[in-house]
Amino acid sequence: MQTLQKVALALIIIGAINWGLIGLFDFNLVETLFGTDNVITKIVYVLVGISGIIDISLLFNNYE
Repeated sequence: MQTLQKVALALIIIGAINWGLIGLFDFNLVETLFGTDNVITKIVYVLVGISGIIDISLLFNNYE
């Protein structure tokens, strides 16, 4: 796995944990850390989204 894919996967995991917290406890960790309507918060969301696009290729890799 390339370094870019590993970084992207880490961001995807962070995003998944954040969505889990939102769904279970109505608690948004990203907004708690960086504030609401903040540029940094939006950058984090955009990076998580781009990471998802980058790691789509992992679905099609054959690891056998």
